[in-house]
Formats: sequence, C-alpha cells, structure tokens
Amino acid sequence: MPVVNSWVTRVSRDRMHLSLMLVLTFGTGIIDAVGYLGLDRVFTGNMTGNVVIIGMAVVGADDLPLLGPFLALVGFLAGAAVGGRVLKTAPSVWSLRTTLLFASVGVVELALAVVLLVAGDEPNRGIGITTTTLLGAAMGVQAATARFVAVKDVTTVVVTSTLTGLAADSVLGSGKGGGSGRRAFAVVLIIAGAAVGALLLKWHLAAGLVLAGVVVLGCTLVGAWHDRLVSGQVEHDVA
Repeated sequence: MPVVNSWVTRVSRDRMHLSLMLVLTFGTGIIDAVGYLGLDRVFTGNMTGNVVIIGMAVVGADDLPLLGPFLALVGFLAGAAVGGRVLKTAPSVWSLRTTLLFASVGVVELALAVVLLVAGDEPNRGIGITTTTLLGAAMGVQAATARFVAVKDVTTVVVTSTLTGLAADSVLGSGKGGGSGRRAFAVVLIIAGAAVGALLLKWHLAAGLVLAGVVVLGCTLVGAWHDRLVSGQVEHDVA
C-alpha cells in the first residue's frame, strides 16, 4: 500500500482532476442515454437538449414530451444552485464538501436504479417523471461541483463548448491547438457513455444507472483519497 500511495502522490492535482472529470463525462453519456431512450426522451445531463425539446413541444411538434424535460430542467437548476451554495465558502478545490456533493450524485443514481428495478422494465409515467427530475437535480449538483473544480474545457455535462474550442483552435481555425487532446477525449467519452447506456437498456432500464452511480462514487473515492495523500505530503514537506 505505501508503494501505491507513493505513486498516487506523484500525480498532480490538475492531472487527477482532469482524469476524474473525464470519467464523469463518460457517466453523463450513460445517464442521458437512459433518460432519452428509456424515460420518454428526457435529457437529464444535457440541458441544451431539454430546452430545445421544450420549445418544440410547446407547439406540439412530433408529440414531444413537455412536462418531463421541463421538470428535469427545473431539477437541474435547483441542484446546481444547491451545489453552488454548498461550495460558496469551501476551503479548497477538493474538500469534504466536494466529496459529499459528488457522493450524493452517485447515491441518488443508485437509489433511482433500485426504484426502477422494483418498478420493472416499463415504469408508469409518475415514476418516470420523478426519476428524470431527480436525475436532473443530481446532474445539476455534479455540474456545479465540476465547475468549482474548474478543469478547463471539461464540464462533465455538455460538449458544445468543448467542440467549439476544439474546432476554433484547430489547424483549420486559429491554430492554437491548446487543450485539443482533452477536448477530443471528452467528446469521445460522452459518445462512448451514450453507447454503453443504450446497450445496457437492452438488459434493464436500471442497469445504466447502476453503472453511472458506481462511476461517480468511484471518482469520488479516488478524488478524496488523492487529495488526502497530496495534502499530507505537502504538510510533511513543509515540516
């Protein structure tokens, strides 16, 4: 174990935070696949999609749902507000508050997976809307916490701005190229997450939520462990 701890402390905070936010981006892809494909076309992470769906649904286009996307959007905003409030006076980028917020996201996802397992493959409308609303709130918390961690170009919930930066700074754009690797990786990971989520739906509606919850809790544990080790190493070096 001391060998492992020594190896972990060699990883800088910036690199660790980048890695964890990228993994959370993969989890967002899973969550959105579950919401859109399995729960009446509701995005629970990508709020841009919900805003567009709401606009089209208002005029009755293609029988698109209105209530589900609207409540998911409200839930997301509420979750983001809670995250921002909790982190307002946080003592450091990764503190106990960061750990608790990320952990709450994983717990909510696993709890909702249990609800869907009990409800069966085709939950009624009430359960479906409640699930997407709570998932929206959880993803709002995740987005606000990821924003506080502040890894450039990796928000964990959207990739439009990431794609913009990737194209604008490419050789066809400004040619700056800074951060192109992480941007491309974030896009690939959210696509991979969506693909995995879609595949898991063939097994059970709850399967994607189980995997996403495990991913979030795993990132939370690694992040908290790394911060504790690095902080302890800094204190040791100072002493």
